[in-house]
Amino acid sequence: MENATYAAITRQTGLMAEMRAIANNIANSSTTGFRAEEVVFAEHVASLGADHPSLSMATAEVRNTVNLQGSLTQTGGPFDLAIEGEGYFAVQTPEGERLTRAGHFTTNQNGDLVTSEGFPVLDAGGAPVFIPQGVGGIGIAPDGTVSAGGQPVGQIGMFVPTDPLKVTREDGVRFRSDAGTEPALNGRLMQGFLEESNVNPILQVSRMIEVQRAYELGQSFMEREDERIMQAIRELHKAR
Repeated sequence: MENATYAAITRQTGLMAEMRAIANNIANSSTTGFRAEEVVFAEHVASLGADHPSLSMATAEVRNTVNLQGSLTQTGGPFDLAIEGEGYFAVQTPEGERLTRAGHFTTNQNGDLVTSEGFPVLDAGGAPVFIPQGVGGIGIAPDGTVSAGGQPVGQIGMFVPTDPLKVTREDGVRFRSDAGTEPALNGRLMQGFLEESNVNPILQVSRMIEVQRAYELGQSFMEREDERIMQAIRELHKAR
């Protein structure tokens, strides 16, 4: 296989990876707390010797999470929470502590604040947030302080990854921070609101069309290159 074909294949593989990311973004454009994802392309150049030109190949193995603020929608729910600015909620899952911006919470039979899957929401110290029952209205301040009947009873934690480069997306709205977390200093919690997906569907569809056209051009190039090689083989066969 010639170098041109190798380079074209790596390009096509990267475009397919980007197409999958775009399709996932569009599918989650209405998912609360979803963060859009981008594919990062990298160029790798290899020297082929003094008498040969270098060989350039592209890879698209790195995915970058877009951390732009999503729009906030008022719901009025006492346990619907949104973070304005930086920060994530921390939740305790069977696999360990995870970060999320999806703030549609409720309380379980024990009075713990939990996600829709039943995972406990953690306070500033890493313990489950307890919501007293039957003590009047529940208020949640911008710093996460929870009040019941006018008395503070806890504080919902807001965190940021210690190392943003060591964060892995595990599903649409949850992330694993391998380097740990630290308190968010510039986040503001809003009670009765939810953060919508930060995906712009129009821009994503536009980008999908661009990627599709680029892929088709690459496919056309590979077909022409294959025909050129086959023609060269036929000519060599005739010359024998």
